[in-house]
Amino acid sequence: MSASFLAFLGISILVIVTPGPDTAITVRNTLLGGREGGIATALGVSTGQMIWAMATSLGLVALLLASEPVFQAVKLAGAAYLIWLGVQSLLGAWRGTAPDQSVAGSPRLAPVVAFRQGVINDLGNPKMAVFFASVLPQFAPEGQGMLSGLVALGLVFSGLTFVWLAAYAAAVSAAGSLLKRSGIRRVIEAVTGTVLVALGLRLATEQR
Repeated sequence: MSASFLAFLGISILVIVTPGPDTAITVRNTLLGGREGGIATALGVSTGQMIWAMATSLGLVALLLASEPVFQAVKLAGAAYLIWLGVQSLLGAWRGTAPDQSVAGSPRLAPVVAFRQGVINDLGNPKMAVFFASVLPQFAPEGQGMLSGLVALGLVFSGLTFVWLAAYAAAVSAAGSLLKRSGIRRVIEAVTGTVLVALGLRLATEQR
């Protein structure tokens, strides 16, 4: 295993384990849809990352970053989506039941919906585009193998992300008996909702 690849792994792990929108939405969807919802979200996030990696290898991300209006549009759309999900969680905490659940508390968030939210959440975060465009080319081989190298590195990054977020989902799901207590669940939903709204506002206002 080359020193360059080890360096890439180190940077990737540092980025992945740092809490952000992907972590927050995985926790939220695990609360709403159980372990299956959380894992589906993790799969959606990693799928979104692979799309970014493919776009980077094809040069599409460079076009996105070169166009300020398009970049801002993607950023604002992603921010609005985070805020919308956060408000939903806050409303669920205030009502005492999650917006996607019945009064009885049985999971209502379908895995396919959780997957879609994971994909949209990641594609709406242009910081991922900046990361892939600035980091991946530094570790990909030059010349004819660069295209396949970028895709391979993107696959490694998205795979690590899936493992990390799936572990998050499993941990939250394992605490299910504790989280079924109304007061604790409402607090977690409120905190998660606040974090999502705050992340959305930060994404909307921050510069590149």
